[in-house]
Amino acid sequence: MESDEKKIRQEDCSEDGFGPGILTITNKRIAFDKTRGRIMDFSKKFGDTVIDVPLVKIKKVWKEGLLMKKVCFSVETEDGEKSYKFGVFSNGSWLETFQDAIEEAKNQ
Repeated sequence: MESDEKKIRQEDCSEDGFGPGILTITNKRIAFDKTRGRIMDFSKKFGDTVIDVPLVKIKKVWKEGLLMKKVCFSVETEDGEKSYKFGVFSNGSWLETFQDAIEEAKNQ
């Protein structure tokens, strides 16, 4: 993280395409770090950062699902629009966090 970057929220979750990891939202970006866990000793290790998107590049955020609740966002890439869907504990609360952080980043 940069010196002026502040962590807003973080959760251990799963992304539809990448699998398990840690979703982090800061005042500047959204990041998703892959994790690997071992059941034998209950350890979890961070892997590569597979998603690292500045908040100002996010086009849309939404939530979906009744049983499998997800918070989703789309971003414009060189290959077109790409969507990511994260299975989080409280998708409504995450949606509010996303919207507030994006609005704050665009106003800076």
